[in-house]
Amino acid sequence: MMNARFGRIVTRDTARLGWAMGCLCLALAGCGGTAVPPSEHASTPEVPALPGPAPETGAATPAAASASAPPSRDGATVVLDGTPDVPASLHARLQQYLETRNASLEALSDDGQRVLVTTRFADTAQVHELVAPGGARRQLTFGDEPVAAAMFHPADEGQVIYQADVGGAENYQIYRLDRRTGRSTLLTDGTHRHPEFLFSRDGARLAYTSTARNGRDLDVWMGDGRTPGRLFLERAGDWHLLDFSRDGTRLLLQETISIVDARIHVLDLSTGVVTRVSPEGAVAGDRAAVFDASGTHAFVASDRGREFVELYDVDLTRPSEPWRPLSRDIPWNVEALTLSADGRILAFTVNEDGYSSLKLLDTRTRRVSDVEGLPRGVITSLVAAQRAPTLGLTLGRPDAPFDAYTFDLRTRALRRWTESEVGGLDPAGFVEPTLEHVTSFDGRVVPAFLFRPRTTGPVPVVISIHGGPEAQARPWFTPLVQYLAGEAGVAVLVPNVRGSDGYGKTYLGLDDGRRREDSVRDIGALLDWIGQQPGLDASRVAVYGGSYGGYMVLASLTHYSDRLRAGVDVVGIANFVTFLENTAPYRRDLRRVEYGDESDPEMRSFLQQISPVTRVDDIRSALFVAHGANDPRVPAGEAEQIVQAVRRGGHDVWYMLARNEGHGFLRKENRDTFTELSVMFLEQHLASRSGDAAPAAPGP
Repeated sequence: MMNARFGRIVTRDTARLGWAMGCLCLALAGCGGTAVPPSEHASTPEVPALPGPAPETGAATPAAASASAPPSRDGATVVLDGTPDVPASLHARLQQYLETRNASLEALSDDGQRVLVTTRFADTAQVHELVAPGGARRQLTFGDEPVAAAMFHPADEGQVIYQADVGGAENYQIYRLDRRTGRSTLLTDGTHRHPEFLFSRDGARLAYTSTARNGRDLDVWMGDGRTPGRLFLERAGDWHLLDFSRDGTRLLLQETISIVDARIHVLDLSTGVVTRVSPEGAVAGDRAAVFDASGTHAFVASDRGREFVELYDVDLTRPSEPWRPLSRDIPWNVEALTLSADGRILAFTVNEDGYSSLKLLDTRTRRVSDVEGLPRGVITSLVAAQRAPTLGLTLGRPDAPFDAYTFDLRTRALRRWTESEVGGLDPAGFVEPTLEHVTSFDGRVVPAFLFRPRTTGPVPVVISIHGGPEAQARPWFTPLVQYLAGEAGVAVLVPNVRGSDGYGKTYLGLDDGRRREDSVRDIGALLDWIGQQPGLDASRVAVYGGSYGGYMVLASLTHYSDRLRAGVDVVGIANFVTFLENTAPYRRDLRRVEYGDESDPEMRSFLQQISPVTRVDDIRSALFVAHGANDPRVPAGEAEQIVQAVRRGGHDVWYMLARNEGHGFLRKENRDTFTELSVMFLEQHLASRSGDAAPAAPGP
């Protein structure tokens, strides 16, 4: 989810725009930028270090997380077990793809003339400033850990507030960088999770959420952005920051039960009273909200009573009044919202079959207009300058990485601020996908992006499955996909199986609870469809996925091993019961809504029955498992379980464990290793045509 005006809010644990980007990057190991991986999920760094410049004298440093990473078998940061050496020739072939990067716009200056972006030039994403479109990127932070979000202090742009965790454990901390001295100060406790922060318009208040009270519930803390804050509001459950009123007296909050049950509240900062805005009664997913300029109304994105997420005008002074729909003629989900500096234009994005469009609402006439001329792709952040008619956005295309842009609301001019490198590759050689619609076993239609090689077929296929599960595969640039489709002659099919977001509330719930394996049956339908395509070779298919997508890989191998050559499981779930018992406490209830409550004996039995580790004897395809030791979402024990179980059955498994990563691979050196191994694994098992024996994997 994005902050309405001044910066991004990251690390949401529901299917949201920002971390949907992380899902695919995690699954395909292709991000050179800053996406925070999503979906399922104990983790811990060894000796944490303060991200960014050296701390000021006396400044706190993060403490180690409570769990410990499993001991390395060889003392290395990355443990490789059963994997062959990567040939120098393969490294050379992939080198340029490994040097691609993304840039994400994090914040605009008050006048819209400077931007903060996060991008990677060394091993991890750091904060950079640009003072002109296409200008030099001045690096501001130099930490070992990736920066997840950053923004200018509204009252003093010589100060930058940024957020980072340690070792991928997702215990995010908030720091203040003094640009005059180049030194950082820790503003949070260094131990607990602080996933979001938000400034009031005048910079007098910095609100953030924290699990410091009990390690589970997200409370609201308040500070000034210069010194550590204090506990302001205790809450039970999963609470998120949405927007400050312009006078700084109230705060919009979201209480999240699940993606389809989320409620908007208003916190009065003078009294501490929380008032529910969302109507009682019918369950709805109120996903985003911002105040209007007066603070008497709110614009809310909600699926209330409808299939898709619509934009509503809510009168906060008349809570019993019906919400006024503003986008009823748009049959797709409204996503990000931000209000212009003068309050006259509400900008919002719409997810149209995976692609983003940008629309502008005149807050006086309530008329909606389209922004024409944007590159066709995906928008993953949307902010507004505080005192200028300027929007900032991050936009990526299937054939180009994510970059930072601004849009002038008066002239309607779009300006591109960064041009992220693609390793010297010729963009003309990149493959754009076609959008396919595949009929599944029950007549439901599964949307899927197909990246098809330009070579003559039949070609092998990799089915790449997103995480979440309530996320969505989007048509953005992924270096590994481009390598497979552009150079290796492998088609990549990226489906949105049932349970994916973006296609209506009904479709979103089709895999819940006891319908979990219906999404696996969608993979069977995709295999049938591949067999009907003359340019695709149904005898050479692999599955690939991260997080929930990792579960889908393992489940597909238990159901369709006779039709699949291989599977790559990245931070995936092998056993739903142990996953739910060991995932981080702050997200356990959220996952129970989706998967079922393992503490109920009947549901526990069902979850055990459908878990891939229970059906491991049915896995006969080659398997590569990769995980981060510090993963708080899907603990690394899930990987250990499936690797040991498959090996007990006499089958080989490649296994990679990164001891300084969490839910995915954010460090370049680890991502490079994983990408090289993935390519070697896939090429090896997809090389032979139908009727030929597949080459055997090297033993452990």
